[in-house]
This record gives sequence, C-alpha cells and structure tokens, in this order.
Amino acid sequence: MSREENLLKSLELLKEIGVKNDSIRTIKHIPAQEGQYCEYPSDVHPALADALKEKGFLKLYTHQHLSWRLLKEGKNIVVVTPTASGKTLCYNLPVLEAILKNPSSRAIYLFPTKALSQDQKTELNETIKHLGGEIRIFTYDGDTPQDARKAIRARGHIILTNPDMLHAGILPHHTKWIKLFENLKYIVIDELHNYRGIFGSHLANILRRLKRIAKFYGAQPQFILCTATIANPLEMAEKMTEEPVSLVDNNGAPRGEKYFIFFNPPVVNKFLGIRRSYVNESRRIASLFIKNDLQTIVFAKSRLITEILVTYLKDDIEKTIKNQGLIRGYRGGYLPLKRREIEKGLREGTIKGVISTNALELGIDIGSLDIAVLAGYPGTISSTWQRAGRAGRKTGKSAAVLVASSAPIDQFIINHPDYFFSKNPEKALINPDNLSILVSHIECATFELPFAEKDKFGGVEIGEILKFLEEEKLVHHSKDKWFWTSDAYPADGVSLRSISSDNFVVVDTSKKTRVIAEVDFSSALTTLHPKAIYMCEGDQYFVDKLDYDQRKAYVKKTDVDYFTDAIDYTKIKILDVFDKKSLEKCSISHGEVHVATQVVGFKKIKFYTSENVGAGDLSLPENEMHTTAYWLTIPSEFFHSLPFSTEQKINGLFGVAYLLHHVSPLFMMCDLHDVGVSIGDNTTGKSVPPRNIPSKITQGEERPDFTDIAFEPNIFIFDNFPGGIGLSPSLFELEKELLKHCQKTITACPCKEGCPSCVGPTKESGKQAKQAALEILISLI
Repeated sequence: MSREENLLKSLELLKEIGVKNDSIRTIKHIPAQEGQYCEYPSDVHPALADALKEKGFLKLYTHQHLSWRLLKEGKNIVVVTPTASGKTLCYNLPVLEAILKNPSSRAIYLFPTKALSQDQKTELNETIKHLGGEIRIFTYDGDTPQDARKAIRARGHIILTNPDMLHAGILPHHTKWIKLFENLKYIVIDELHNYRGIFGSHLANILRRLKRIAKFYGAQPQFILCTATIANPLEMAEKMTEEPVSLVDNNGAPRGEKYFIFFNPPVVNKFLGIRRSYVNESRRIASLFIKNDLQTIVFAKSRLITEILVTYLKDDIEKTIKNQGLIRGYRGGYLPLKRREIEKGLREGTIKGVISTNALELGIDIGSLDIAVLAGYPGTISSTWQRAGRAGRKTGKSAAVLVASSAPIDQFIINHPDYFFSKNPEKALINPDNLSILVSHIECATFELPFAEKDKFGGVEIGEILKFLEEEKLVHHSKDKWFWTSDAYPADGVSLRSISSDNFVVVDTSKKTRVIAEVDFSSALTTLHPKAIYMCEGDQYFVDKLDYDQRKAYVKKTDVDYFTDAIDYTKIKILDVFDKKSLEKCSISHGEVHVATQVVGFKKIKFYTSENVGAGDLSLPENEMHTTAYWLTIPSEFFHSLPFSTEQKINGLFGVAYLLHHVSPLFMMCDLHDVGVSIGDNTTGKSVPPRNIPSKITQGEERPDFTDIAFEPNIFIFDNFPGGIGLSPSLFELEKELLKHCQKTITACPCKEGCPSCVGPTKESGKQAKQAALEILISLI
C-alpha cells in the first residue's frame, strides 16, 4: 500500500471510532495550493543566484521576491507566512548578498532557542558551500567555548545568537565587538510571535540598547522580522523595533492537501460532565497511525505528559527487539546530542513516532511527517497551526488531529470550529515600558554607555529614573552625563523570562545534596510550599522545607500517585480607574490595582482520574504587587433580583469568574497562569474568599455581607506580573465579546450541574452554579 492509501485507510478507521462515540466534531479538508513564483531579481549577485539554484531553489516565491524589493528600498519588514513556507530565504538572500558585495558587512540573527540557531547554521553552511566564498557564520551562545569567542568576535560575518546571550554576553562587552557594530547591516528576528508578554517586553528593551550601541558606532541596521500568523503582526513589529515596518503576507509557497480533525473524548459521566482522558485518547489515535506505518508527531502540553505518552506508546509499538527506538521523546532538558540524534532519525524516517513538548513547534528541520496529533489545545490558534504544520509535504496528503482536554478553552475551540478556521483573533502583547523591566534595562544601558542629559531610551524620558538610580548609588551625574558607578554587573541581575530575577533554588537532599532546578519567585509559593510534590523531568520530590528568606526549597525524592495543587486567596484593591464603559446592564473598567495573594492550603490530586484525595492547610507570607486589571461590575439591583438563593447566586458568580479566567486567553497570546482572577464588593472594597478556603483561615476578617442590598460584585481579571504587561486593556476593548464567548462555552457543555469544562468541578463550584452563571451571562448580554 502506498503512503497516501495508508493515510486514507487510517482516517477511515478514526472516523469509525469517532462516529461510534460521537467524538468527531469536524473534519476540515484543506485543499492543495499551487505555488506562486517569480524569477530572481536582476540585482541579485549572480554567484548567489547560481548557488541557490544548485540547492534546488530555481525561482523565488512571491513573498520572498517582495521581501527583497522592500529591503532594497531601505525598509524594515515583517514576514507573516505559515510553517515551512521559505521564510528563511527572505533574510538569507539579502544578508548573503550584502556580504558578497561588501565583505565587511555584518548581521545578527536572533532565535528564541539554541536548537533553532544550530538548525539555521546548517542551512546557511550548505548555501555557502555552493557559493564557495569566504563567508563566516558562527553560533554565539552559552555553549560556545571560551577560546573560540575571540575569533568569532573578530571574524564572524553572521552571528547567530539568542536574546539571553545578546543581553548578557554581547551588548555589555560591545568594545570587543567593534567590527560587528560598526558594520551592522541587518538584524534578523525569527519566530517573533514567541516574544510576547514578559519575554517580548524584555527583548524590546534589549533592541533599544542594541540600536543605541549601533548608533554610537555609526551604524543604522535594517530589521527583518518573521512570525507565524497573529492578529497584529505590524503593530507588534513596530512596537518591538520602534521603527516603521512594512508587512509581507502574500504567501506564495505551495502546500499539500491536509485533513484537520477535531476530536472530543466521549463523556463517561453525563451528570458530572466527566470525559475520557484526553491523554489516553491521544495515545489510541497516535497508535492507530503509527501501526499503519505513518510517521507521527504527538505534541503534549507539558514535560510530564510527554514522558507519560512516551511510556504508553513504547508499550504499544515496541513489542519486539527489532522495533526498539521507533518511539522517542523530545523536550527541553534532553542533552543537545540526544536531540540532534532524534532530529536526524526523523529526517531519515528511522523514527516512526516522536512525542514532543512545544520544543519541536519552532522551525527546526525534522523533514516532513505524515501526521500531527495535538494532545490538548496548545493555548493559541497560532501555536495550533504551527504544530499542525509539522505534518505535511509540499505535495501529497497529510493530517492533523486536535484532541481536546476538558479545560473550558479546549471545549470552546472544539465546539466552535468556525471560530478556529476563520480569521486569527489573537494579539501578541508586549509592554516595553513596564517600570520594573524598563529600570533594569536602563541600568544595563548606563553600564554600556553613559547617558547624556537630554537622552531618551527608545521613546521614554528617563531623567526621573536616572535620579532614582543615583539615590540608590548605582549611577553618578557629572559634566551633563550619567555614568555607571556600581561594582555590580547589571545584566546578571535580569532574568528575561520573569520580571524579578529573585528565583528560588530547589535542593535535593535524597543522597548527596545537589541543586536540581530553579523556580521563579511568582511560582515558588504555589509549587514549593511545604508538603508539595515538586516534579522535575518525570521524577517526583516531596518538599520538606521552604526557606523563604534564603530563597531555597529542600526536597527528597519520592514516588506517589498524586500531585499537589495550591489553594490561594487573593485580595484586591482598586487604586486607579483608567477607563470605564457601561454595557447596558453592567459596566466594565480597567485600571491599576493592589493584589495580595497568600497560599493558604493545597489539594492532593490523583494522577489519571484527577480526583481529590486529600488536602492540607498552610500559612505562607503574602505576596503583594501593583498591577493592571480588567473588571466587570454587576449592579446590585440586578444581582439581588436573580431567581436563586443567596448561596446559589454566589456560586453563579464564582462560575462566571472561572469562565472569564479560562476564556480570556482566547484573545491574548498568553498562558492561563499569566492572568489571575478575584471577586470583590464594589461598595465596600472587601474581597470575597474562594469557596474552597477553610473558614478558619478567614476568621477575624470582615467578609462582604451577600444579603446586604448594597452588595455589588466586581469580577477582576488581572495581569499576574508587577506593573502589568498590557493584557487587561485588551480585554477591556472586547466589550461584550468576552461575555458572549463565556455564554457559548457554558451552553455547549453537556453536563447538568457544572464541570471542569464550564463553571468548574461541581464540588468546588457548588449547587446550581451552572444555572446561576448562565442566567447572569444571558441577562448581561
């Protein structure tokens, strides 16, 4: 049987399973698309055009041709096309051309991961081999040996690096890189959609520092940015670079025929809304394809699920000695050599199934696979298309299967395929002017070059910040300039993945004492509290002690059948209202808030069945921050007129809050943990403790009186980062759209009383939570 016949046969088998259980929500057939081509422009260096033709690139795609033309006009560009559409040539062509014409030209390529840098280096080396010229490319990252670094600084034409290395290893030592900065012609930023939230806000500030140093050495580089499909590529690119940018989105690459299947695991308990495990269903579907000799990639949402699926699929497929090694796992934490070996096995077809975290979502070359199985919705439409695009060749058929978990966002997507397949609604959001992030990069920038009196940083006036740093004895003002005077090396104190670099260290004391991980400050209290089960690479550790002042957690290896989930209590106070809108029956606002969160207990959750098998009380220090929030105010008259008892109305409120929290990431490219949720009383400003909090914890606190006619609930969704990163204003702009999506999610859910897919598990949401929440939403809309 041919590969295509195998594929169609497997899809028929999957259809039979789906029809029996009513699990298939949609099968979308995406027809093949012809490529659109242009001849090489006449001003491309003949040797370069010949080298590319030898490699098989006989003509350019239309988007590659347009990129070339815009760059020749001196513009900055952002290229927005799908996976495997030849984005790499959009930047390699102009960069290699510039070096051929003027051998002193230099370029910096920025990739989010080391693996991607290695991959692009291989691609470039092949082209240069055909060129036969003397163009030198080097990867400069944490793995680069010290003795090689000097040669790279002097001789490298193209430096492939990542934001971390640029921030801490290149910019602070710019005097050693004079050749690079004097002749810097292009800055390439690939996978732009990855730089959102905190990471992106840091990168925007690193680019401010890079432009400042380039200007000091007399260079004015052009930017070439590439991204997967997002709703605001141009706005994102211009905010990132603070330069005008031209959009290239006319994809000319051919694509093969594809089937995209939405699979919802069947309900096994209608009353509680419990579905079959999405992990087991993903295993079953992947096994079916692999047994039919189709090369398959399975994407899991976490390292733990990756390891579980590797174990399951090895049991299914590797039953005999000759089948050993057909199934492999792939994720961060594996050694580079092991990862290269797996990538090679995939390209050569010796590996039949690979289970990966998002590590293989980026453009690493693993050849063209037949099938992509997504175990759980990745969280954004962009990521879903990136992962699905891993299966498919330029010609021939391929398939992708999205298996939904029972999270509300998964259930919304799986039950509303038209929403998914129409326009991409997600915005990538950054806030380079977040004060905590900005101050740390102004420290780094002063260390690199002194600031003159009237200097700005990007577009920001920084006089006040420099005066503050002078009070802290970090900078000194002399002869109209600000100089760095501290002994500290500021770049070391900045973590690009979080706002505070105040991390907790995890110390394993099982045998000999060793550090096994680092956890950022904001996650430490919920994952490293005493008696927590901390997981690292599939191993479980019991937390004996948390030393808050020394920022250390002491753990011992263990083996239990449960994990822990922290219960926290968040109190929120409104400090300032930036904007407010009335939506007929309710109002929405956004502004600045003070958030105090305390971890007060934890639940023990059993693996596989997710049942609650125990709990414990805790009392950890409060974590306080100022941030931005969006809130929905439900008028007191309307709330008290609802046809439910007081307790049921409150249950309904918590149901709406649960939905808002889980549905809001649909509109922002962010993780569920990037936003927090809390309920308060608009009249008194008091916070409402969550239902699952033991009453002894809130003893002595004044709680709102729910029966009081003046009680007016506020539901807050806040940015989970000090200072905020721009998530809440984007919710405010949605007006009723957000509430409508919550209503659609609850209406589509088949459970009777509430479940994890709508208003939260029945035990936690309380009686009539689903009915009350639905009534609130319908009336407000």
